[in-house]
Amino acid sequence: MAKNSVKKYRESLMMSKAELARKAGISVQTLDRIEKTDAPCRMDTQRKIIEALGFKLEDKNKIFMKD
Repeated sequence: MAKNSVKKYRESLMMSKAELARKAGISVQTLDRIEKTDAPCRMDTQRKIIEALGFKLEDKNKIFMKD
């Protein structure tokens, strides 16, 4: 299972789940599932989250790590 650091980066930016979900154009439920379970998500969703956190796509491995 892939690990992610979405929650860590979101909290470091003092951003609520609702704010990140709105900026990324995804539901709070989707974001919650990704943060809590390290559930895999589609590449499109990963891209939206990376950009909403203010990262460049080249930084994706900082947020979504591979096994």
